[in-house]
Amino acid sequence: MKIASWNVNSIRARLEPALAWVKSANPDVVCLQELKCQEEQFPREAFEALGYNCAVHGQKTYNGVAVLSKHPLEDVTPRLKGDDADEQSRYLEALISGPKGVVRVASIYAPNGNPFPGPKFDYKLAWLERLRAHAADLLRNEEPVVLMGDYNIIPQDKDAHNPKGWLKDALFQPESKDALRRIENLGYTDAFRALHPESGHYTFWDYFGSWERDNGIRIDHILLSPQAMDRLNACKIDRHVRGDSEKPSDHVPVWCDLDI
Repeated sequence: MKIASWNVNSIRARLEPALAWVKSANPDVVCLQELKCQEEQFPREAFEALGYNCAVHGQKTYNGVAVLSKHPLEDVTPRLKGDDADEQSRYLEALISGPKGVVRVASIYAPNGNPFPGPKFDYKLAWLERLRAHAADLLRNEEPVVLMGDYNIIPQDKDAHNPKGWLKDALFQPESKDALRRIENLGYTDAFRALHPESGHYTFWDYFGSWERDNGIRIDHILLSPQAMDRLNACKIDRHVRGDSEKPSDHVPVWCDLDI
């Protein structure tokens, strides 16, 4: 089962590139982030025409996440525990059945946290702590779990072309990196790093010349529970997508292949 994640930076603005990539890559499951639209505005029919079931947790103008699957979606759950008063749509989870079992997949759009320091950074850390608590609860089911999406965290120096340029940014603060490590310490594994330990792999380049200079960062991650990690066959970044579109997202897709 090929399971992919992509921050599309507005699904309505990037619909044609998104559909072109889906047709070419042919993932079984796609998690999308930063939809920037409400549920009723999501172009559901375009993806349904390609054989996908769609679950959407949208928000007007900002944020928004979706899970698309060629297999039935069950136990669809938006938001994290403790998010009831939070108007930001950043989490959507679903149980998906494959030929060899089930997998629980979550589409994650973690807060950016800038400007740092300040209330937005405090919100980022509080949200990540809620994610950690939920990730711990999911492990009790002893099922394959994939927590994927835009974490807005640069884990290590080797995940940035120019680490010094991010020292004052919320994405690279010790507290942000610690928040990600606390999730991993529960028993989750960074799937891409497990197979690609070398530097020079990025998932995000801003629109101000960074792509041309390869001044990127890796902030889109796939965290696997032990049961999912045991089934991992491959994990890759579809870097070429950034250069294939006239109106690209500033992120590119990441995906893993699991024996599910």
